[in-house]
Amino acid sequence: MRVLPLTLSLLAALGASNASAGEANADQAKLLPGVKVQATHPGDYHASDAVSATKIDAPLRDVPQTVNVVPASVLRDQHASSIQDALKNVPGVSFSTGDGQRDQVSIRGFTAIADQYVDGIRDDALYFRDLSNIERIEVLKGPASVLYGRGSSGGLINRISKQPGSDGGEVALSYGSWADRRGELDIGHRFGNDGNAWRLTGAMEDANGYRDPQFLRRQAIAPSLLLHPGRDTTLLLQADYLKDRRVTDFGVPAYQGRPVDVPRGTYYGAANARDVDTSESTVKSTTATLTHAFNDQLSLRNALRWYGYILDRNNTLPGNVNEKAKTVSLNRSNVYRQEHGWFNQTELNQRIDGEAISQSLLYGVELGQQNKSLLNRSASGVATVDLFHPSLPVLPLTVARAPAADNLGRFKTTAFYLQDMLGLGTQWKALLGLRYDRFEQETQNHLPGQPNLSRTDTAWSPRAGLVWQPSAVQSYYVSWSRSFQPSGEAFALAANNVDIAPERTQNTEAGAKFDFLDGRVTFTASVFQLERSGIKTTDPVTLKVLPIGDQRTRGVELSAAADLADGWRILAGYAFLDARITRSIARDAGKPIQGNRPTLTPRNSGNAWVTRSFAEHWQLGGGLNLVGARQANTGNTVTLPGYVTADIMARYHTGPISLQLNLTNLFDTRYIVSAHGSSPNLNLPGAPRAANLTLRYQF
Repeated sequence: MRVLPLTLSLLAALGASNASAGEANADQAKLLPGVKVQATHPGDYHASDAVSATKIDAPLRDVPQTVNVVPASVLRDQHASSIQDALKNVPGVSFSTGDGQRDQVSIRGFTAIADQYVDGIRDDALYFRDLSNIERIEVLKGPASVLYGRGSSGGLINRISKQPGSDGGEVALSYGSWADRRGELDIGHRFGNDGNAWRLTGAMEDANGYRDPQFLRRQAIAPSLLLHPGRDTTLLLQADYLKDRRVTDFGVPAYQGRPVDVPRGTYYGAANARDVDTSESTVKSTTATLTHAFNDQLSLRNALRWYGYILDRNNTLPGNVNEKAKTVSLNRSNVYRQEHGWFNQTELNQRIDGEAISQSLLYGVELGQQNKSLLNRSASGVATVDLFHPSLPVLPLTVARAPAADNLGRFKTTAFYLQDMLGLGTQWKALLGLRYDRFEQETQNHLPGQPNLSRTDTAWSPRAGLVWQPSAVQSYYVSWSRSFQPSGEAFALAANNVDIAPERTQNTEAGAKFDFLDGRVTFTASVFQLERSGIKTTDPVTLKVLPIGDQRTRGVELSAAADLADGWRILAGYAFLDARITRSIARDAGKPIQGNRPTLTPRNSGNAWVTRSFAEHWQLGGGLNLVGARQANTGNTVTLPGYVTADIMARYHTGPISLQLNLTNLFDTRYIVSAHGSSPNLNLPGAPRAANLTLRYQF
């Protein structure tokens, strides 16, 4: 492989080079991306740069990879308060029910269950995130192990948090369908003469739901403090607290290859679900980010994040369907998770400005440790109910069974990485990267007769890309990258996977990025092939887990964003995904899965959202979401029909006050929004037509 020798050559060249000075302010902004605070105009839909793809603030046209950005203005206009709400705007992303307890998506046909990040630091706890403290969401497509380590087959999701830097704030109160009451607070203040500032964001929500027993009780608060101990040094301190309680909803079963045709509120669980079918998660985190600029060409950044997470999950869900008798059995579980961990990233950024070649080098070290405990009790067949008219049983909270799992998983990460963004003359740019990971896993089993397990994996993750920019408005690129997915990855090891080497994913991509109308319109097109090899499957005869299984996605993605001078704002995208399980000995529903489509992956999907400001005080908008048919299980025996939904909004603002109305699923379309991905009988109906009114005051 040529990436490593070339990178080492560049390092040698770096040691022999003399750094030349540039403009101080421009260089400082590029050297200190971790503390850059940007005020987003309420109408901005177009993002010209992002940090997720390179961990430095780089123009998107210079990045040889697809990056989708959902800015704060879109989140506000759509009244988006969840990850699922936000990612409707990203082509190639589809949704899983996440066991009714967490955010979970697939990207380009591959699950991204553990590929959640906040400000570039891993955030893989299993919970529903709130967006009250989020400035924007960046979705990096394709393998990203070169900067982020294990995982990321189809891509990753990076939430960029709100940071201190300005005076004032806002308060928002909203009321919507199903008695959805939500309040948000965002205030900040600068103090002293050195740019010191603090910020406080928070949210409270109390709602029922369109699913019969569903409710939501949520509190979130996030204070932050920005200090300047020296002229060239910044210290950013952040904390975050979230508590979320709701019914654990797995959705509805299937009948004759389709989700059952029942009212959208029909629930398959306990009659006393609000007492015994609930998930409550509590998440706390603190982050300290220290950045120091030695000069205009060299800066150092260290980020340390600690988090703690507790989940108390109780659920009843559909089990086996008897199509002849038209009944479905119900299964029950108690799941308790408790975990904590920390990550530390130290990164040195160096710029070298030469006459023919310029370089932006990133040297990084990442250390981390996570402890994750699990206690699970499960019982199958606790009741059997009518498939179309379920009469739900009253069930006790606790499953009176011996634990099915009781373990503690320990995960240790040690990694070194190097990235070089090169400017080659006026028309060419290159991006090279390489990362070495040592990932240690240990599982301590607390059940009698179950052994303790451990394994250590080491992996090199390379990336290479080339960009050609024949003019200021055109950018064409090709890229290749690889990532690794170890056994366990974010969960405890098991006896049947402890001896299996990591799976590998590689992505080959080519694309074009265009800027029109003085940069107010951007358009991106890409074609790619993603291949994941060594996927773990179960031998149907021996029941042993084997590293036999390959999956491939070939696709096309288009996206556009615009902020036009006459008040029009546009965000749109389309994805075509030809995804297949190309090799596997596994069977599902009695059938081989080789040649099948991966679950939850529509062949066609798209989104469009358009707003228009006019008459000084008004803004109107609306959009469509298209999702093609998806498969609910790997056997492809149950199909989730495709659908199109429409949303609209209207806002009136005068002075510091605005009033916004959002109508979602305008035509009351019946559809399945998500499914489990491994079972044909866990399919969640989408919400019917709904309205939400938001009053916002800025000061």
